[in-house]
Amino acid sequence: MGKIIDGKALSAAVKEEVKAQVPELEAKYGRKPCLCVIIVGENPASQVYVRNKVKAAAYTGMGSELIELPADISEEALLAKIRELNGNPAVDGILVQLPLPKHIDEEKVIDTIAREKDVDGFHPGNVAGLWLGKDCIVPCTPAGIMRMIDSIGLDLKGKRAVVVGRSNIVGKPVAKLLLDRHATVTIAHSRTVDLGSVTREADLLVLAVGKAGLVTGDMVKPGAVVIDVGMNRNAEGKLCGDADYASCEKVASWITPVPGGVGPMTIAMLMKNTIACYLSRMA
Repeated sequence: MGKIIDGKALSAAVKEEVKAQVPELEAKYGRKPCLCVIIVGENPASQVYVRNKVKAAAYTGMGSELIELPADISEEALLAKIRELNGNPAVDGILVQLPLPKHIDEEKVIDTIAREKDVDGFHPGNVAGLWLGKDCIVPCTPAGIMRMIDSIGLDLKGKRAVVVGRSNIVGKPVAKLLLDRHATVTIAHSRTVDLGSVTREADLLVLAVGKAGLVTGDMVKPGAVVIDVGMNRNAEGKLCGDADYASCEKVASWITPVPGGVGPMTIAMLMKNTIACYLSRMA
């Protein structure tokens, strides 16, 4: 039976690190780090996510602001608000919760956020920095995955890693981070022919494709580490990952649960990224 990588416990530890850091930074630089979160419209899932982000920021002691905008706001009005925050010296991190209403170009919004305040790590400058090995803000979920891998002491050098999923938010950046740790990385996806033949090669398997139960225990190499980023609902309406947990747990050496695995780490690493943005501007 695989051991559980407890994302809740690990995220709590990361938030405690940040909480201890905030008063030290305030004493040194004269003000706290500050995160601004923008939500457009009333998407219920998005509202839960932004509340959790603002709540986490408040817990660490940093400044936080939630800006709620109507769903029918014009694209230009939203961009103007972002530019205003870009120019505000008291704001260190800006996050615009996705998805956005269809009349707003998400790419344009991401491009407008100042690179040095881009706590999501989505700005083209940060993406380029990641792939070129330069200083950048790493997207929160991939950063959280790497922290989870470190927590179990897994040395990736020479290991076979398979990432199932190719999104710009998780799949591609986590593949680059694994390459940086000298893993041999394969990116697979929902259209990969005979996916099991690929996943069975993995010492580390990262699932981020968004399809409930896609990977079953017979597709996992015995002793592999399984990191499940998927957040789906099964036929009973319960949250589940991309792995069939019951069968994969029997084969893996370590596995992340859903919920309570990668999700909490994403918010914890957002706090870390806010500190990083603050330090890049103040230090």
